[in-house]
Amino acid sequence: MGRLLGLLVVLVVLATGCTINKDIMFKTPTDYQFAVPPDSIDPNFTINQNDFLQFRLFANDGFRLIDLISEENVRMPNQRQLNSYLVSTDGMVKLPLIGRVPIAGMTLREAELYLEGLYVPYYNRPFVQLTVLNRRAIVFPGSGGDARVVTLDNNSSTLTEVLAQAGGITDRGNAHKVKLFRRKVGGGRLVYQFDLSDIEGLKYADMIIQGDDIIYVQPNPELARELLQDLAPLITLLTTTVLVLGLVQALQN
Repeated sequence: MGRLLGLLVVLVVLATGCTINKDIMFKTPTDYQFAVPPDSIDPNFTINQNDFLQFRLFANDGFRLIDLISEENVRMPNQRQLNSYLVSTDGMVKLPLIGRVPIAGMTLREAELYLEGLYVPYYNRPFVQLTVLNRRAIVFPGSGGDARVVTLDNNSSTLTEVLAQAGGITDRGNAHKVKLFRRKVGGGRLVYQFDLSDIEGLKYADMIIQGDDIIYVQPNPELARELLQDLAPLITLLTTTVLVLGLVQALQN
C-alpha cells in the first residue's frame, strides 16, 4: 500500500508540473541578446506597409479642397474625403492622377511634401494632408485576460501613454520585464526589454510607439496558487483511493 501511495504522489507531481505558468508568453533564455533601444527618441514615425491613409488635396496652398472622387471639382474646405488608400506590401500607394508612387519609410511630413511636388503639374500650389487611419498597438499588461488593442490616435503616443490606455500594468505584471516587439524592414521583429520598476526606466517611458508594436508585460509566476489549483482534483482522487484501500484492507482483516 505504501508503494502504491508513493506511485500516486509521483504521478500527481508529474501531472501538475506540466501545467504551471503555461500562460506566460514570449519567454526568453537568460542569455538572450535584446535589441538596444535608440539613444534619441524620434517623435516622427514613418509610413509602413498595410497602412491606410486618408489623403486630402488642396489647391492654392490650402484655399480650395480638390475632390478627386466625385464629378464636382471643388468642395468646401472643411468637408472631409471619406476614401482611404492602402500602402501595399511593396511600399507603394495608388493615388488619383499620379498613380502608384513609393511612400513607405517616409514620415508624414516628408510624404506630404513629396506628393505636393508630384501634383504641381496638375494644380496651382498644391497642398497635401495625410493621416494614418489604422495605427494600432497590442498590449498585454500582465495577464492574458486583460490584453488590449490600442488605437494610436496621437502620432507621438509614448510607451507610458499606451500602457495607461490599456489600464496600466496589472497586479500580476512584472514591471522589471516589459518587452516591446517591433516589426523591422525585411521581416522579423526587433525585441526590446525595459525595466520600468524604478526611476531609471523613465528614459524608456517616453519611447514613441509605432503601429503594429506589441507591448508585453511579463507576468510574475504564481507557483503556489496554480499548484494548489492543479492539485485539488488529484488530491481528491488520492484521498478517495486511500479511503477505498483502507476499507478493503479492513474488510480483509
